[in-house]
Amino acid sequence: MPLHVPPAPAPALRSVLTALSSPTAVREARTPSLLRAQGPVTPELPLPVHVLDRVTADGVPATRLTGWRFLIRCGDRAVAAAETMLTPDGWAFSHFFEGPYVASTERALRQSETVSQPCQPRLLSVPGLYMLTLWLHGDRAADASAGHPAPADLLIPLAPAPPGIAAHRAHRVAELLPALTHRGTPVRLLRSPA
Repeated sequence: MPLHVPPAPAPALRSVLTALSSPTAVREARTPSLLRAQGPVTPELPLPVHVLDRVTADGVPATRLTGWRFLIRCGDRAVAAAETMLTPDGWAFSHFFEGPYVASTERALRQSETVSQPCQPRLLSVPGLYMLTLWLHGDRAADASAGHPAPADLLIPLAPAPPGIAAHRAHRVAELLPALTHRGTPVRLLRSPA
């Protein structure tokens, strides 16, 4: 099943393209694989990055959009990623980075193509566990900047995952969320604000 990758806001994409064309931005990024890239590099597969702030008393995960992440491809593989953030003036380039989450994101996206249900890929960060997941949202037509994980949505933890949570194993939100709660996620993530 092909994924429905939502289009990133045009200013977010422009900010990444501008940074990629800036020798200073690339050199100062401290991403050796991006510096060594032979041939053209292109930003692909824009994914909205949401952060899990808390789980309400009703068990609904409350999230917020924090940026858009683009995989930077050179040839047949991603060599780095670029992240944008929302500022008072609109979308702006934040930083380039490399590391295990780049390859893990690619792997999880390939893995998600075998899922039978239609979905929209997003990234969901769980700061209390230092965890990042590929969130496969069941509503392909949804606004990628809004919403929250539905019980039937899938989460694929990216590697490295926290101890005891298998990376690259798809979990329904309804199954993984209680496991995250049990793992000792800080109380502020589990209760509605007073």
